[in-house]
Amino acid sequence: MLTPGSLPSTARRGLSSRVTGRLCETARMRWSFRIGTIAGIEVRLHVTFLLFVVGVAIYQGLFTGQVGRAVGGVVLLLLIFACVLLHELGHALAARRYGIRTRDIVLLPIGGVARLHRMPEKPLQEIVVAIAGPLVNVALVGILLVMLRGIGNLPEPGTLRTGPVETLLWVNMMMVAFNLVPAFPMDGGRVLRAVLAMQLPYARATRIAAGVGQGIALLFGIGGLIFNYPMLLFVALFVFLAAGEEYALVEARASMSGLPVSAAMVTDFTGLQSSDPLQRAVDLLMAGGQQDFPVLEGDHLVGVLTRADLIRALKQNGVGAAVGDVVDRNGGVADPAEPLEYAFQRMREQQRTALPVMSQGRLVGLVTAENVSELLLVQDALRRHARR
Repeated sequence: MLTPGSLPSTARRGLSSRVTGRLCETARMRWSFRIGTIAGIEVRLHVTFLLFVVGVAIYQGLFTGQVGRAVGGVVLLLLIFACVLLHELGHALAARRYGIRTRDIVLLPIGGVARLHRMPEKPLQEIVVAIAGPLVNVALVGILLVMLRGIGNLPEPGTLRTGPVETLLWVNMMMVAFNLVPAFPMDGGRVLRAVLAMQLPYARATRIAAGVGQGIALLFGIGGLIFNYPMLLFVALFVFLAAGEEYALVEARASMSGLPVSAAMVTDFTGLQSSDPLQRAVDLLMAGGQQDFPVLEGDHLVGVLTRADLIRALKQNGVGAAVGDVVDRNGGVADPAEPLEYAFQRMREQQRTALPVMSQGRLVGLVTAENVSELLLVQDALRRHARR
């Protein structure tokens, strides 16, 4: 499963609420922790996965004297998720071929997510990245068939055996079939969008593919109700929301096309000096609508103190700490004349809510996620008026 990177935001309404609903994921998925790195890609485990493992162990008889069975069930579960991890690595390494970095891979009870900084813009590249994951599972199916043939345990047509290797074989076959369903955020949905984008504008192709995905999600939901399968209901809800958010994000990028950063930047803002105490930032935050504060040393910009950074610093240091001691000094800047979508892309990739706007070495404004959202609302209203 693939998802593009995201960025915090505060907008809540209309079109942009769907867009920034996507953006308001935290930079790292909440409640997950790092378990290692593979090929330079961080692998994280969601805490619910551990609960899932415990649940499987209990179900298999951990507390009823069947410890061996419970251990076997947990080992099989871990092997299954090793296949999931290899699937996500297939996506990540294929994306790396096109210069796209993967922020991390997160393992959850329902599967895995490779969180790319962005999706390929060329349809053929998106197809390659999307099918790379299922192709890994196809390769695993081939390896497992060879193993079963080698031990003389190859299942006969129409039969189903339940040994660990057979289970892994069927799981990988199901992963191939399920991921190729043409519904976002599954790989088949991205392939469908890419094929349509070869003949149609990207936004229209996304709208069609998202509609197909939501239709399939409704079928999943009906199936979950009929067969009393709660997991299928959960998958249906996830697919339905993800399909809508994917279209909203693409539509937002289309709305920004041709607009410069200056169209969305805030020019009426208050800055902080690096020597100011955090109390001043708190006072400004409470006094008005500004949530991101450029930090300067004299006239020299050193970074932006975001609301999230401020709250984090208050918890750790209190109101007396100097702003300069907690501000992130590694952020980028934008130019007022550059395309807004480029700045927006950098904000997503760098996981930022705001970028300072510099012109001739002078701070002239801020481009914030909130203002981008407001601009999208205005653009959407104007489009609706024009259609009337």
